Amino acid sequence: MKKLWLISLGLLLSCNASQRTSDVANTPKSNYDPLPYAATILESDLKEMLFTFASDSFQGRNTGSPGQKMAANYIKERYKALLIPSAKSNGDYFQKVPLQGSRLPNVSLQINGTEYTIEEDFVTYEGPDYLTAEFSKIIYAGYGIETDNYSDYENLDVTGKVVLIKAGEPKKKDGTYVLSGTKKTTSKWSNIRKAFDSKIYLAKEKGAAGILFYDADNFKVLASQYSYRKNRNYGRIRLSKTDKNPFFYFFINGEIANSLYSEINSKSSQKALSAKLKAVFNGSEKPIDSENVIAWIKGSEKPDEYIVISAHLDHEGVKNGKIYNGADDDGSGTVAVLEIAEAFQKAAKDGNGPKRSVVFLHVTAEEKGLFGSEYYTKNPIFPLENTVANLNTDMIGRVDEKREGSRNYVYLIGSDRISTELHTISEEMNTKYTQLVLDYKYNDRKDRLRLYYRSDHYNFAKNNIPVIFYFNGLHKDYHKPTDTPDRIEYDLLAKRAKLIFHTAWELANRENRLVLDKLTQTN
Repeated sequence: MKKLWLISLGLLLSCNASQRTSDVANTPKSNYDPLPYAATILESDLKEMLFTFASDSFQGRNTGSPGQKMAANYIKERYKALLIPSAKSNGDYFQKVPLQGSRLPNVSLQINGTEYTIEEDFVTYEGPDYLTAEFSKIIYAGYGIETDNYSDYENLDVTGKVVLIKAGEPKKKDGTYVLSGTKKTTSKWSNIRKAFDSKIYLAKEKGAAGILFYDADNFKVLASQYSYRKNRNYGRIRLSKTDKNPFFYFFINGEIANSLYSEINSKSSQKALSAKLKAVFNGSEKPIDSENVIAWIKGSEKPDEYIVISAHLDHEGVKNGKIYNGADDDGSGTVAVLEIAEAFQKAAKDGNGPKRSVVFLHVTAEEKGLFGSEYYTKNPIFPLENTVANLNTDMIGRVDEKREGSRNYVYLIGSDRISTELHTISEEMNTKYTQLVLDYKYNDRKDRLRLYYRSDHYNFAKNNIPVIFYFNGLHKDYHKPTDTPDRIEYDLLAKRAKLIFHTAWELANRENRLVLDKLTQTN
């Protein structure tokens, strides 16, 4: 666990104001003192808002539900009361996000003239809405893995083809695994959920049209999950599809796998298999009405450059008659962004507004797959090339169970992935103003939870925009009905919000944009 601890109080007191923060890249800072405005970020305001936003009347804010509509309207009315305008020129605070709800697709699969039965022989949880596809060749690609030192795709062109892969990882003759060098597998390529995601992502990146995934040990579990899901009423939500190259996947049982390649359990080398495959998808979907909420404060000197501060407004809704209030996830981030916006607006009223524009982005459908932020980054109100940074807040009102007794902290994720300047500025602002312990545990590229990929900042990072994801860690009430506003630690929430405010203030007012010296799109 990597932690950056604060310098001593004595050293802080011995420094004057100009010494307490180094001058990153020797660029001048804002002429205005942010402390009076940071001081307006109050525990009492945060508490008052959150007891409304995460109340039972909002019914858990499930995407597209009446409760989620109430949440969006609540945010809009707050901005209107603060006289912070809509980001859209027509005055509409809402950015409609085209979503659709789907049942599990109706699918048929035929291989070499044999019609196979879904749930008994194969399963799939998603796919094209409507597709009839036929193939005369299947490419066996072993484990379907590619790393810096190993690739099942070496010299293999799978563009537009169906790929057969199997679960697991390659082993050496001594019984150790090739990727880890030990007798333990890696989580990324062997954990049932992570491995499938990793292998699917890789195959799609390679241009495959579809995947047949053979997992002998887990097929029965996957089939039972399909049985549970198949009767749920539009339980799956996604962005409305406009994909011109639809992709599909099937988990297959041993009968299908062995009929295609009898040596699949013993061989991992590539092989082209002659096989006639026909897949037919008939979807069942309905539109879901949902929206992002976006407000902004126009910059005084660099209005065409943007700092985006984000949080997601949705949560899990009602399950089995119980309301999932989502006070921490992400009511805490939502009210923090509102309070930060109010602080910036007070500065603007005093003639001390930000030099760059500051955008307050509340996204929908984060819990369904980061769809609100994905839609914004594909359809931005403000150009992504002029977006300087994204500061994303998702769960900042509680204390990680593992940190009981050391509550003066916040986890930061992604701050150094694209711009080391952003990381340095973040630390400087904390040292100067908030003195939290900045914990980078979940920023480790080997983090088994892969949190860098699991909140809305990631859609900005994929577009080479520097990001920081502020996070308090997991706790026993995560995604449970007990995530209620009475369990929020409002003093910590206010302190973390002040760190975000100071960081945003610095980014909005410094002379130069951040240097992008560590560009990465997937790591």
